[in-house]
Amino acid sequence: MPDELPAAATRAFDAHDAYERAAGGPAFVLTTTKFDATVTARDDGEPEWALTYELEVRAPMLSTATADEVGSTVEAGWFDTLALRLEDAPGAVRDSVDITLDVTEEAGDAVATYRFESGDPDRAAAIAKAFAEYVEGTYMEGVVPGYDYQPPVSEMLASARGTGGDEGSGDPMPL
Repeated sequence: MPDELPAAATRAFDAHDAYERAAGGPAFVLTTTKFDATVTARDDGEPEWALTYELEVRAPMLSTATADEVGSTVEAGWFDTLALRLEDAPGAVRDSVDITLDVTEEAGDAVATYRFESGDPDRAAAIAKAFAEYVEGTYMEGVVPGYDYQPPVSEMLASARGTGGDEGSGDPMPL
């Protein structure tokens, strides 16, 4: 991680109402999602016209999100499916964005790290936000029924039930 963000990226993320500066580092935290999403930027000099952005989104692994025991085969299949589906994030934005994506398991979290280049820092802030929201939505679409979920996933499920008009219907899942 760089010691400080390029000035253009700092200006763009400061101006965007969905971000706050991260405490203790040259990064910005997205405040509109339940999962931890942090963005950094650096000027690699290649290409000359663009900065390189890195978005890291941390979501709980299935076994971390539930009060129940999750079998290793179920969790492995869930993780592999999540990783494959996260590759489609560029489809969530109107721009043509080439990404590098790494999805790893770290300390009970599924960690999605997107890297992309953009010559427009304002658009880059919007793209990073869309990617983080894509991770959250994709995660929720992949929630496995039948488990007793804990926060923040249980809160997200309750919110989806309320928004979907299913409050009190007794349905186990909103999807």
